[in-house]
Amino acid sequence: QVLLVESGGGLQQPGGSLRLSCTASRPTPNFYAMGWFRQAPGKAREGVSCISISEGIAYYGDSVKGRFTISRDNAKNTVYLQMNSLKPEDTAVYYCSPFSTAQAMAVMTGTSAEYHAWGQGTQVTVSS
Repeated sequence: QVLLVESGGGLQQPGGSLRLSCTASRPTPNFYAMGWFRQAPGKAREGVSCISISEGIAYYGDSVKGRFTISRDNAKNTVYLQMNSLKPEDTAVYYCSPFSTAQAMAVMTGTSAEYHAWGQGTQVTVSS
């Protein structure tokens, strides 16, 4: 079982930035992609962004496109999510997770998908 450890959340003002990190306990060549989904109170889980492990293809949801940037460092088994121009609606618990090809497409097209938490998640709160 691969362990995923998320870090980097916190409280930030609107317009500010945060960077999330997700480190896997070992290489994950069997996963198509790694990325993030989020869940705000009372709302469904939403795929935010993911990046394919071998080719580095990035997928973004419409709500974060142009503001968030995902990257990976395969040597460190780590995926990063740079979040800029944060908005109050970005407030949620962010979870790192493997993504299948179907889930990656769901992120890009905005269709629903099932996401499962592998770790505790990290809280991101955007508020003035």
